[in-house]
Amino acid sequence: MKRRLLLTTPLAAALVLAGCKDAPSSGTPAKAAAVPVSIAAIEAEGKGFVLGSPMSVRTVYVFFDAQCSHCAALWRAAKPLKSQAKFVWMPVGILNKASEAQGAALLAAKDPVATMDEHEASMNAKQGGISATGDLDAQREIVKKNTALMNRFGFASIPTVVGLHAQTGALVSREGSMPTAELAALLGLQVPAAGS
Repeated sequence: MKRRLLLTTPLAAALVLAGCKDAPSSGTPAKAAAVPVSIAAIEAEGKGFVLGSPMSVRTVYVFFDAQCSHCAALWRAAKPLKSQAKFVWMPVGILNKASEAQGAALLAAKDPVATMDEHEASMNAKQGGISATGDLDAQREIVKKNTALMNRFGFASIPTVVGLHAQTGALVSREGSMPTAELAALLGLQVPAAGS
């Protein structure tokens, strides 16, 4: 038993360190994917909350962990693009104990976007994020399913963006945070003018 603990501890530490990524990986799906990345599977099996117009013809999926600072940076980068696409933020639980609970609380919120803003402000202030209280069992199950879906595609870090390029229709995915202009280029969207 002691040997098993010694072997799993470094693995867990490596996963936590590798999980939250500030720099994007290549724009192609993960090479270690057990199954090909599928928008149809994400639509059918994943659940999240929407940043942007729910009626937008362009949908972008973002796997994120509520405890990930790089996910917070991508949240800020996506906001200027919300008039051009519907970003579906799908919480996963990989970094620590609070990840699943806070992801569930975001899903249960009456206004998830405002709650995410509140959560990110708390995280930036080093206060740990929002409290996850109440009966969140159903939302916790959603976070677990989102995590399993992300893992099934072989993604190794968060945030992970998946969508169709607006100009070419090609499937694009990228792991790691990126600034607004880079996110717009990945998705084939217009880079917003400064100050808009």
